Amino acid sequence: MLQRIQVRNRWKSIFKPWEEADPWLFGACIALTIFGGVMIRSVEINQGLIDWWRHWVTGAVGLFLAIIISRCRYQILLEWKWPIYILINLSLIAVRFIGTTGLGAQRWINIGGFYLQPSEFAKVGMIVTLAALLHDKTVPTVGNMLRMLAIMAVPWGLIFAEPNLGTSLVFGAITMGMFYWGNVNPGWLILLFSPLISVLFNNLSTPIWIAWVVVAGIIAWRTLPWPWLGTFGAVLVNVVSGHLGQVFWNVLKDYQKMRLTGFLNPEKDPLGSGYHLIQSRIAIGAGELKGRGLFQGTQTQLNFIPEQHTDFIFSAIGEELGFIGCISVLLVFWIICFRLVTIAQTANDNFGSLLAIGVLSMLIFQVFVNIGMNIGLAPVTGIPLPFLSYGNASLLSNFLGLGLVEAVASQRQRKKRWN
Repeated sequence: MLQRIQVRNRWKSIFKPWEEADPWLFGACIALTIFGGVMIRSVEINQGLIDWWRHWVTGAVGLFLAIIISRCRYQILLEWKWPIYILINLSLIAVRFIGTTGLGAQRWINIGGFYLQPSEFAKVGMIVTLAALLHDKTVPTVGNMLRMLAIMAVPWGLIFAEPNLGTSLVFGAITMGMFYWGNVNPGWLILLFSPLISVLFNNLSTPIWIAWVVVAGIIAWRTLPWPWLGTFGAVLVNVVSGHLGQVFWNVLKDYQKMRLTGFLNPEKDPLGSGYHLIQSRIAIGAGELKGRGLFQGTQTQLNFIPEQHTDFIFSAIGEELGFIGCISVLLVFWIICFRLVTIAQTANDNFGSLLAIGVLSMLIFQVFVNIGMNIGLAPVTGIPLPFLSYGNASLLSNFLGLGLVEAVASQRQRKKRWN
């Protein structure tokens, strides 16, 4: 009996540090990573590649790092926010000088045969920096928000110049999500997006664009601390943005326009910009309810869809596992998002809460955009599906974010554990 009690106590001591961790969050991310390897194997089974095995190995390394991070005091990152910020910028600058070019972009650094993509890790670094800047501001002012935007604009600009439109969009989603959670006035967030909306509306319909300019002016009048100046500035920026957007659109070549609008009517260029979207929709539609069966999809096994193991892995899921498989994947992502929101609501401090929301914004935006472009509702932007798409840097950055959130969860008060 004594020996049995000692063995039980020994096991309890092993798992005690993780008693306050979130097993649902860990389990869901691990399940997606394992499933991702299976689907990558299905895509490459006739090509003799081993990316599925590399995906699992990278996932195991990421999980190991996440476990280590989850046992650390995340508050120490408050003292390291500027070193982290400087490091991510230096790594992005290094890409410009010693980076490797591929697929028309210079995004990777070759270190001993391992291709490191600094922009992926910059996402996590930006979450830490922005959370540290926001955590002690109960009600941020316009000046605070503009200073933070200026700070975030440096790594964003370096990533956009690679060029890497997908990751730069993720940066915007992270910033907006954390600003909202950090009590930034929602009207200010709308005004930040208003120039982009003016560009879109002015190319679609002049009356709608004029109406939007008026709405932006009203929002500025009601939310900014200097109504007259703020309203004038908001209207001026939207008017200029609308006209400049039209000028730049007319400057673009036809093939460049097709890249931006091809998802609206991919049949216009079925062998060019619309090829990925057409083949992806065919694959997902062919799966119907139950799918054709694992390793049995014709579009997948005959390699009709380029880069299917990365950006278009969801099309393989839709073809081989059908509607049921797609809904199951979305359900797992819903569990991850639900647990992230729960951890953010029950964190011990604002810094931990903002870290969780930053990771949530990063993941949920990538899920929406990736699945959207797989089913033809969004343009092809090169954004991977978290934990499922092949990509070592992307998978590691997701696990680093997971480790940060689990550190927040582990240090919550016991009474909040089941909230």
